[in-house]
Amino acid sequence: MGCSQEPCEPTKAWLAFEEAQELFLSGRDYLEIFDDAHSDLEDRFIAIGPIARGLVLVVWTERDEDTIRIISARWATKRERSLYVHYLKENQ
Repeated sequence: MGCSQEPCEPTKAWLAFEEAQELFLSGRDYLEIFDDAHSDLEDRFIAIGPIARGLVLVVWTERDEDTIRIISARWATKRERSLYVHYLKENQ
C-alpha cells in the first residue's frame, strides 16, 4: 500500500522519517547502539526511543557534527521495547 499523493498522511502502522526525527529533537533519552554488522562503509547506529505516537527504532548515520541521515525508521518490536525498558531501568 503506497501513497499516490504528496504529502502522504501517516497511518498507525506507517512511520514517516519526518515523524521519526522527533526522537532526536525531543530531548528525551533513547537507547543508542552501534551497528557493527552494517558499518563497513559508514558508522551506523540504532536508536530506540519514544516519540509522540509510541516507541520507535531508527537506523541512522552521522553526516557531520550537527547532521544525521535517517536510513530507516519503524515501530519497535516487543523485544526492542524490552531492551529500551531495561536501558531506562539501568540508567535511572
